[in-house]
Amino acid sequence: MSGLEQDLANYLQLRRSLGHELAESHRLLPGFVVFLDTRGCTTITTQAALEWSQQPSTTAPSSVGPRRMTAARGFARYLSGIYPGTEVPPLELMPHRQRWRLPFIYSSTDIGALMSQARCLIDQPLRAATYETLIGLLAATGLRIGEAIKLDRTDVDWSERVLLIRESKFGKSRLVPVQESTIQALKSHATLRDELQPTSIDASFFVSLTRKRLSYQVVQHTFRCLVTAAGIGADSPSAPRIHDLRHSFAIQTLLGWYRSDEDVQAKIPSLSTYLGHREPASTYWYLSAAPELLAVAAARQDAQWMKARS
Repeated sequence: MSGLEQDLANYLQLRRSLGHELAESHRLLPGFVVFLDTRGCTTITTQAALEWSQQPSTTAPSSVGPRRMTAARGFARYLSGIYPGTEVPPLELMPHRQRWRLPFIYSSTDIGALMSQARCLIDQPLRAATYETLIGLLAATGLRIGEAIKLDRTDVDWSERVLLIRESKFGKSRLVPVQESTIQALKSHATLRDELQPTSIDASFFVSLTRKRLSYQVVQHTFRCLVTAAGIGADSPSAPRIHDLRHSFAIQTLLGWYRSDEDVQAKIPSLSTYLGHREPASTYWYLSAAPELLAVAAARQDAQWMKARS
């Protein structure tokens, strides 16, 4: 192991201990260290970081260069406290512009159609029930798909109607209360699962036909097939994704609060906690993510302004 490889291992361990999400750093920085080692660099220079960031990419997305530079800049800040000759690339050298993708908002009719397609399109009874229940759970709770797949049988508290979401994004766990109808749907699925697949290999709540935990890639592919079969979002500028069920839950929750004349500003932190956001700022994004929600919020503000003037 080279000196920079050890430095990188120490850097990633430090960030992990502070609760940072490391997917980008884990994926990008080992290649940067190889790049530096092959050039005989003992630490980071601005020129080396720029040359590495500008290398051609096999996937060639427009944001790959800025993402590489962001990862290199973080590593450089860490090394600058160890090696005096380290150069931290300036922010303006290759700025990272966040590109928000407007979500596709599923209606209750869309969700019903997806669950119906799971029942009709999938021949195997357990697999059909698994996808029907999984889609219903995501729509009713706003869970991330990875959180639902990771759910174990012991993570469901039947009496308290609470799900334990273990070490999700940002390495945090949380408790997610669910409605009685959701817990009953989960109970029905668990009964069917134990009848049809009594000897599962994994302790996962949702089980594949191989008796193991569901695969993220297979779930994504199956969901796309169900969306296509149901004819959902065919003319939408944003193609429906499984993650948009989470966005739809958040936006429908906010819409319900506005229509019920709730104090939305006071309630947003609780929604942020429920969704597992690191900070309420991530939840506030939904206020501008859907035109209908923005219109309702604007109407509320106008009404309050008129009331204040009268």
